[in-house]
Amino acid sequence: MIERVRKKTLVCIVGPTAIGKTAVGIRIAQHYQTVILSADSRQFYRELTIGTAKPSAEELAAIPHFFIDSHSIEDDYSAGDYERDALALLDSLFTRHDRVLLVGGSGLFVDAVCRGLDNLPKPLPGMRDRLNAIYKDQGLPYLQQWLEKVDPVYYREVDIQNPQRVIRALEVYESTGTPFSHFRRQQLAARSFSVLKIGLNADRGLLHQRINTRVDAMMEAGLLDEVKALLPHRAKPPLQTVGYTELFDYLDGKLTLEQAVEQIKQHTRQYAKRQLTWFRKDKETVWFAPEETGRIIAHIDATLQ
Repeated sequence: MIERVRKKTLVCIVGPTAIGKTAVGIRIAQHYQTVILSADSRQFYRELTIGTAKPSAEELAAIPHFFIDSHSIEDDYSAGDYERDALALLDSLFTRHDRVLLVGGSGLFVDAVCRGLDNLPKPLPGMRDRLNAIYKDQGLPYLQQWLEKVDPVYYREVDIQNPQRVIRALEVYESTGTPFSHFRRQQLAARSFSVLKIGLNADRGLLHQRINTRVDAMMEAGLLDEVKALLPHRAKPPLQTVGYTELFDYLDGKLTLEQAVEQIKQHTRQYAKRQLTWFRKDKETVWFAPEETGRIIAHIDATLQ
């Protein structure tokens, strides 16, 4: 009798920021004696630590992690680059593990590995420069309103506090006359492994409380000093994100520190809502509370039997 070859499985732990994905991922990885690939697009950068809520030194020591501190903010690293690098790494990891975890809340990067990315049309020459100039002159709210008008579908999903993502969507629209959301891959790319998606969520009030507590903890841990040290690099795309732009505004005298911290909390809550919108589109994702590790493991075992 020929023994059936078990297909390797990528177990994805997704959900909104501050929900507890890191802790759950580590417990599940320990149970299966496997490793974790980070799918948090800001944790790649070694210069960003406090503001990206990276796993602690103890957490990193507990389980091998990949794509943490793997790049510098001087590097241009896209979702397409991540797709290529993660798939190559998985080819190697699956020679030693039946299951590997992908943990993070950057939906585009999760989709890059699980679904593949479409080959987006090339933008018109000079379009990126024109949009960057508009951003510098008119500010992010102007671009946000523009995107909401021309591509309301993507507007509801994208992190609109990230100018790089907003500008990229407008670049595609202005170059083609077609919304960015139209180019989102509808068919799965061929993968040599199975994908099992676990979503983590909680009551909205509890999630907001966790976000507020995390932001306060970041400030106590020295986020402002981290931002001050990054001032020479403030134009880099990874720093045009929540937790950094608000404190840059404080350092520019546009906000009080109290206002900046409150804006970080508000923008993080908005980002969490958009993450949930993104992940809920995938009907194959099964949702749990972050404290339900036992049920999650039972679900994984039952699904993969």
